[in-house]
Amino acid sequence: MKSPFNFIVQPSLGRRYSNTKKIGGIDLIISSSEEDASASNREAIVKELPIGYSGPIKIGDTLLVHHNVFKFYNDIKGKRKSGKSFFRDDLFFVDADQFFLYKQDGSWHSHDRFCFVKPIPIEKSLLSKPGTEEPLMGKMVYANKYLLSQGVKKGTKISFTPDSEYAFNIDGEKLYRIYDHQITMANGI
Repeated sequence: MKSPFNFIVQPSLGRRYSNTKKIGGIDLIISSSEEDASASNREAIVKELPIGYSGPIKIGDTLLVHHNVFKFYNDIKGKRKSGKSFFRDDLFFVDADQFFLYKQDGSWHSHDRFCFVKPIPIEKSLLSKPGTEEPLMGKMVYANKYLLSQGVKKGTKISFTPDSEYAFNIDGEKLYRIYDHQITMANGI
């Protein structure tokens, strides 16, 4: 079974939510809310490719998907339902706009216009800055093809537009998903 335009995926670890944390050998539930986007599973295993697809993604690869792909929601009558991506059993449709990275042979690769940036600690300055991260700055971790063609590669210090960052936890590391056109400067190019 194939879809004309969508990947058919299954949530990694067979769960829609990543809302547990192992502490002292015990799985503790860290969020019981189905509305909590941070508790939604973001990793999907590719089970089938779209008809005629000729890109780099293969069956068995992992996709980093939008938080709404696997989530439940309550309809107007309060009845629990699956979102628009649900197909059947534990299979879901994912279109090209619903995923941002793919993992192949143990390495993540950026998809389409997305890139991922690691926030950097506050830099020494005469001005006081709130928080623990330098505002609107980071280091490139996963650049897309366009940014690579412009000389922006892993480790390049970059700046980005306000409110463009969308936080993800990827392999235990906080990274921001940012569109390539929201990168405003790159150091060392």
